[in-house]
Amino acid sequence: MSHSLSLLFYIKKSKADEHGKANIYLRITLDGRRAECSIHRKIQSSEWNPKTQLALGNSMVAQEINRELGVIKNKIYSIQHQFQREEKEYTAIALRDAYLGKDKTQKMLLEIFQEHNTEVESLIGKDFAAGTAERYRTCKKHVASFIKKKYKKNDIPVQDIDHKFITGLEYYLKTTRKCAHNSAIKYITNFKKIIRISHANDWIDKDPFLHWKAKLKIVDREFLTEQELQTLVEKEFRIDRLNHVKDIFVFCCFTGLAYADVKKLSKNNIVMGITGDQWIKINRSKTDTRSNIPLLPIPQTILQKYAHSSELSENGLLLPVLSNQKMNAYIKEIADLCGINKHLTFHLARHTFATTVTLSNGVPIESVSKMLGHTSLKTTQHYAKILDRKVNEDMQLLKSKLANFDKEENLKINQIQ
Repeated sequence: MSHSLSLLFYIKKSKADEHGKANIYLRITLDGRRAECSIHRKIQSSEWNPKTQLALGNSMVAQEINRELGVIKNKIYSIQHQFQREEKEYTAIALRDAYLGKDKTQKMLLEIFQEHNTEVESLIGKDFAAGTAERYRTCKKHVASFIKKKYKKNDIPVQDIDHKFITGLEYYLKTTRKCAHNSAIKYITNFKKIIRISHANDWIDKDPFLHWKAKLKIVDREFLTEQELQTLVEKEFRIDRLNHVKDIFVFCCFTGLAYADVKKLSKNNIVMGITGDQWIKINRSKTDTRSNIPLLPIPQTILQKYAHSSELSENGLLLPVLSNQKMNAYIKEIADLCGINKHLTFHLARHTFATTVTLSNGVPIESVSKMLGHTSLKTTQHYAKILDRKVNEDMQLLKSKLANFDKEENLKINQIQ
């Protein structure tokens, strides 16, 4: 069916503001029926030509407005052609609503987020780790709180997300939620996935993350020195729970296992190597990458210590690992009793394995990367940078000693002369 379509741009001088600027309107007429809307641009009444339906002059503003009017015309005609290709019946109002985006079913941001999180949780143990699902749940809570605070709403259309929303969310995380810079950036990156899903499904027209770049700050990772590790190994406590936690922490210092991996460590993960030595072979919970780690004498001794535990045997596990919260709490207590003035966390054991136990003793970085189960060598190289700084500090200390030595030798020579 053929339609008679005409477009008209006009202003209402009578409704100009105090500065003499009037809104530009679009009138769509189809088969004698009209639909109107504002294009959300203003112009001085004296600078509008009603005959040409264009802005007067060659100023930058006039050129910009005229270009935009041309774009709008093309978009309306494009919508009409799409309706015709799809053999849809349409009116002037339908054309206007399609141009304004009102014809689209609005997808709500938090609904999309929840759909994603539900899918992630259903794939725990297959495609995702439990910790990943937890991070997405926490991220959704932060986004929901931000929307409530900023917009006084329980949810907003995903089409309303723009660059301003993203930067506002980042500021909210750092101030109201007291997140450290890297934590805030990681939450924003989690949120970015939801927006990518929306963009891929055409629920939004453009990616608001186009001009947002993630910039993580390099954080120096603490680790135990050889002396601190030796102190910890030799320390015995009167309280059994502290000895248990110390054993597991030391075990991780000499194997590089993360908390989630040592917690699930079973007899099936201990295998014999081609030379008859024992190895740990386990898929990392975080990345599902394979870690192959030869068992050193200290972790072997620790495994033997708990080998006859009936409670562990029932579950097929090798070590009595407590909850992550309790482990970290007891490790801090152990650090105080050992006189170690560092902020000890369970993950620090993994850093100690990478630096003090392996790299410092000449183990090639490629081998360390494989034992840690890193998916990229760049991740392991950060530990090498820490060691470079340590070497530099040691050399500075050596320089000061040599300087004192030179002074003493010069003094002796002067006395002889």
